[in-house]
Amino acid sequence: MLEFYSASVRSVNSERAAGECVEVAFPDGVPKDVRALLFNATLGHKLDKLAAAFNKLLPNVPLYGASGCAVTGREGIGESMHDIGIMAVSGPENEFAASSVADIYGINSYEKALELAQDLKKQNGNINCIYLLCSGIDIDNALVLKAFDDVFGQEVTIFGGTSSDNMRGVFSYQYHGDTMGEHDAFAVGFADPTLHNITRATHGFVAYGQPLIATKTDGCKILEFNGRGAWSEFASRLSKPPESTCGDTIPIGALAEELPEEHANEYGNKHILRVVTKREGETIYYPVTAYDGMKVWTTIRDEDLIFSEQSRSLEYMTAAIGSGKVAAVFQTDCLARGRFLFNRIIKDEIISMMQSAFSRDGEIPPWLGNYGFGEYARLGGINTFHNYSTALLALYRK
Repeated sequence: MLEFYSASVRSVNSERAAGECVEVAFPDGVPKDVRALLFNATLGHKLDKLAAAFNKLLPNVPLYGASGCAVTGREGIGESMHDIGIMAVSGPENEFAASSVADIYGINSYEKALELAQDLKKQNGNINCIYLLCSGIDIDNALVLKAFDDVFGQEVTIFGGTSSDNMRGVFSYQYHGDTMGEHDAFAVGFADPTLHNITRATHGFVAYGQPLIATKTDGCKILEFNGRGAWSEFASRLSKPPESTCGDTIPIGALAEELPEEHANEYGNKHILRVVTKREGETIYYPVTAYDGMKVWTTIRDEDLIFSEQSRSLEYMTAAIGSGKVAAVFQTDCLARGRFLFNRIIKDEIISMMQSAFSRDGEIPPWLGNYGFGEYARLGGINTFHNYSTALLALYRK
């Protein structure tokens, strides 16, 4: 049976931060059967330096890390440049597997994700849910999910998301196998038959105006909107000059794709959102496969809708869990939902609402979250990539 342990701390010194996390996560000592340590960190910490510190404290434990704009844990949200969060997994070897790949980009997203998924399944054919972490820039997440569905089937839940920087859209980091990369991915599979899972994502933005129509595309690249250079047309819709950067547009530039009616009813919104994290001249790098004729709308946030849909999402998840006990919660947020979108009071209120929903007798379950460039959660019974959302996965036992 798998067990989970978490902690999050703020410290400028990486070695001290790692030590505090281990002390908090393992108050009764480190179990002998720890299979992996997942860690998220804001950009003031170098992932390789954190890994070196963890390796001293937890020798021979495989490490998997990601950069983000903020982290969350049982202790709340950390948005400084020096916050880290961890989730350790212990238990039988036959209930766990992990794998990683390097150099994954938009042009090879399917092939690299297929390699990752096949290696994971080769290790353990009984995996029933997978934590997936990919690079947040220049990747086709639709093809990534297709590769995993082709290997595991759509019934196996994919959760997690993509790494990020501090809103600039310049780089993001992943750590795995004693290396740190900018275009890598890793997957951690759970095969504990006693664990059930439930996922949900929600955003709370509203589309408006006339759509932008993609008139020239190439895979996950959009070259033209409405017959004009994609970037200039996109920036113009946001009342930004064409020399703007992704860092200028990410906080206000959520693009909306229309959902089928049945998915919209489940989602609580008529649209699913997309973020632009990279541009080259007039070319926009879209986070999923684009196509000629695709329509996307600009959006505005609706604070009341954000809260009401988060509440509805939690009601759905807690109803599914019932009287079961939550073993762990994984939270993935878009970085634009952090300090760039909400003030501290509102974020604390949202996170408190989430953590209260999954607590038992006042005890918050092990919790790990990251503010990245994108989120994986199920929608309409299939694994789906989201942006500008809060995506939650709860692992629980009946």
